[in-house]
Amino acid sequence: MNRTVLATIAGFFLFSTAALAQVEQPSQITVQGTALIAKDSTADSNQLSRHESRSGGFLVGYSYQFNAWTGVEGNYGYTRNIQDYSGTIGQSSIQANIHELTGSFVLHIPVRATSVRPYVLAGAGALIFDPTDRSIVNGLDRQTKAAFVYGGGLNFDITRNFGMRAEYRGLVYNVPDFTVSSLHLDKVTHLAQPSIGFFVRF
Repeated sequence: MNRTVLATIAGFFLFSTAALAQVEQPSQITVQGTALIAKDSTADSNQLSRHESRSGGFLVGYSYQFNAWTGVEGNYGYTRNIQDYSGTIGQSSIQANIHELTGSFVLHIPVRATSVRPYVLAGAGALIFDPTDRSIVNGLDRQTKAAFVYGGGLNFDITRNFGMRAEYRGLVYNVPDFTVSSLHLDKVTHLAQPSIGFFVRF
């Protein structure tokens, strides 16, 4: 066996050992302020359209990093906005609290800068749409929609245990109708969720 093959095998084992080594501080708690920007939707059959107002909210999460490359993360988010439906039925405005529950697989991307830790994520969860008392449409009920989540961001280490996070998340889900048949669009929509905040590692 020549030296090139031996060097390749040795390099592979060194890389594997580094990648699978336990992370010194595997746990991280994050608190972020978010902006939420939803795509407008229009039904093809009855020309019913939906516009969701832009809003701000917060996102809290816990993540655990298994090794240099992989980890998992769970998040809870909250916002309140106005959802306007218009069409042949007239116009209906619904104020709703939106609760976001997601779990994601996280792929960490090693870089030369020790204080910057980029990552990408993908997972699934649920968006819970809860109409408030200010909504005057009859028959509204709380509704839960399954969601696919993807995104990525940067962790900036300020100290050994504390830092800042900048992130973008996208959520794909079916448009809610609050169990009112006249508001049903049967459309998939997208919610953009840029955010910035801080984290604590331990």
